[in-house]
Amino acid sequence: MDLSQRGALWIIAAGVIAAGLYFLREPLTQFALALILYLAIDGLAETLDKRIPFTPRWVALPLAVIIVLGIVSLIGVVVATNIGAIIGDLGRYEARLNEVIAQIHYSVGSPGRAATVRDLIAQLQPTRLAAEIGNSLQNLISAAIFVLIYLGFLFPAAGVMNEKFDLIFKGEQRAAARDVIARIRISMERYLWVQTLASLVITALTYITLRIIGLENALFWSFLIFFLNYIPTIGSIVAVVLTTAVALVQFPTLGPVAAVAAGVGVWQFVIGNFVQPRMTGDSLNLSSVVVLLALAIWGIIWGIVGAFLAAPMTVMIMIVLAQFPSTKWIAILLSADGKPIPKEDVPKAKVSKSDSDSN
Repeated sequence: MDLSQRGALWIIAAGVIAAGLYFLREPLTQFALALILYLAIDGLAETLDKRIPFTPRWVALPLAVIIVLGIVSLIGVVVATNIGAIIGDLGRYEARLNEVIAQIHYSVGSPGRAATVRDLIAQLQPTRLAAEIGNSLQNLISAAIFVLIYLGFLFPAAGVMNEKFDLIFKGEQRAAARDVIARIRISMERYLWVQTLASLVITALTYITLRIIGLENALFWSFLIFFLNYIPTIGSIVAVVLTTAVALVQFPTLGPVAAVAAGVGVWQFVIGNFVQPRMTGDSLNLSSVVVLLALAIWGIIWGIVGAFLAAPMTVMIMIVLAQFPSTKWIAILLSADGKPIPKEDVPKAKVSKSDSDSN
């Protein structure tokens, strides 16, 4: 097969895969979220099993489930409660919102009268908007139920995975397959751990900063920043812009607005550029250009969920591509340093007794 035919096959295969990911995005995103939760729970259970004395696996796993799902539920309750409070406060900020809208209207040189908040609400058609919000909430609840169902089935499925590998692969192939799975697993767990820990630190420092400045609903905006930090590069920028816009509406002077922008931006910059890279190491060994491109592609295919999963999904693809000579060059291009699978990440897989018997 010559180079042109091989290139055509690559283009066709990429198009078919992208189309499949797009048209099956609803179940695939639910399964992907369940897989991320599974890795978080299993990694926490393993940590509890190793570091807390007298905590066997059968105790550590339920405890990890309770901790992870409890944190997710707590965040959901806090966000839902504060959204109601923010909607209730919109009336108090109507005059300030009208003033900000007028300033933007005249600063860009738009002709005619500046729109008001009531004009914008009327254009949104409140009845239709309420129906769309209701449908979105219903879809969110349905998606959450399916994620939990997938999560429940992942644990027994993972328990028999080694036996399946023993049946599929033999000898060195079996060891190589286990090595790939181990690399993917360790990279995902390390990425999740680092992102969660860094996001918690940023959230705590941001909350303290916003409380000192006096921004209302500081807890809600801090939790929102916690989620945004899972989106590489873009999430930090959105966090600063969003909180600054909220401060612009609340405060009548520019001093507190600048303080909010500087406070949120400093924590994002310091932790995101100095602390987090040292913690991440090689678990997110992606070129910065590739990260931005992955955000755009996965965002188009899977929407907001794709933006959250862009980095770990791309790392997973890079590790798999690095295993085959025909695709290793793609993995090298995706990596930040040309080493898509550092040798020191995972110890060499040991050949089990069944392997040696089969040989």
